[in-house]
Formats: sequence, structure tokens, C-alpha cells
Amino acid sequence: MLKLIIGNKAYSSWSLRGWLACKQSGLPFEEVVVPLYDEQWDKRREGDEFAPSSGKVPILWDGDAVVWDSLAIVEYLAEKTERAKFWPEDDGARAMARSMSAEMHSSFTALRRKHSMNIRQVFPPKQPDEDVLADLGRIMELWAQARARFGGDGQFLFGEFGAADIMFAPVVTRIITYSLPIARFAAGYMDAVIQHPFMQDWIAGAQEEEWVIEKFEVPAN
Repeated sequence: MLKLIIGNKAYSSWSLRGWLACKQSGLPFEEVVVPLYDEQWDKRREGDEFAPSSGKVPILWDGDAVVWDSLAIVEYLAEKTERAKFWPEDDGARAMARSMSAEMHSSFTALRRKHSMNIRQVFPPKQPDEDVLADLGRIMELWAQARARFGGDGQFLFGEFGAADIMFAPVVTRIITYSLPIARFAAGYMDAVIQHPFMQDWIAGAQEEEWVIEKFEVPAN
């Protein structure tokens, strides 16, 4: 059976993506939650299970095969099950979904750095920095294009819930946590993501965690 090692559900955005990918695959998997930055963190990261990823989470073991990095986990599980579970069938839609997912994977550093994920909090709105606003503007542009071109009657970026929604799910939580400004159309999409059964399961798990990382428990400067 698959074994997925993840960090705290309250804080670990990359773990959320890997976990959603496993849920989307429909395959049974063992979930191992490792608290980030506790007193055993550095020692635990030196263990054999973490060696391939140099201690980073998420990391997925499938027998002797190991996959780390959220987007790689998505692709591995798409190959192992059905591509249609993750990527649109239409060539144009699939090309856009892959490009958006890759851009999410490599970009938006201001939003990531200044607004860390914390699913358990909702902070009062504050004026975001200009670089964060630029990131949000680009995200709104991508969401709008995907919805207009390929969303159809569905609730998600490409109609059905898939890899692109998985990759942007932590952004949705950040926007809610920090009360960040969004385009009007985005509210419906964000609500669909948050209300998805997989997300509700993850949020419930985050609420049950006892770990608290103080540096993630304060609003953005």
C-alpha cells in the first residue's frame, strides 16, 4: 500500500497537495503526519524514509519506489491510475492545466513568503504589499482564463476537480486566512474548493492537531 508522509495539516501547503493527490487517485494509502520543527525534527529528517527528499515533505513511498515533490506525486499517481482523474481530456485544456500547475509550483514567492498557510486562523484584512498584490493579480488572471475557456458548467478550474485545483488549493486557504482581496468571480470557485469533501477532511484533521508553531500564528506584517 502507498505510504504518504506529510507535515502538520494546519501549516504544510505542500503536504496538502500531496495528500489531495493521493485522495484523488482513489488508491488506499497510509498517512503519516510528522510535526514540523519540533524537537525531533532535525533528527527525524535524517532517517532513511526521508533521505530521498533530503528531509522534505510530502514524500510518497510505493513499495521500493519513492516520489517527492507535490507535482511529481500528482504525475506519478496520474500514471498509476487514470490520467483523467487529474488532467482534462481535451488537449488544449490539459495544456493549460499543466502550465498553470507548473507556474503555481515555481512562482508566487511573495504570497508564499509573506502569507504562510494556517488553516486554523482567519486574520483581519490588511493592505497587502505590492508584490503580493501582483501575485494575486496573476492568479486571478489564470483562474479567470481557465474558468472562461474550460470551466463549462463545473465548479472547478477545468470543470471537474483535478490537478490544477490541487495545486491551487493552498492558495485558496491563504486568501481566506489573510482576508486577501480577490476578483468577484473567484469567490464561487474558492467556496467549491473549500467545500470539497477532501478539503473538509483535511481541515477537520488540522483542527484536531495539538501542535502550534508560533511564527505561523501571527498575521502578515
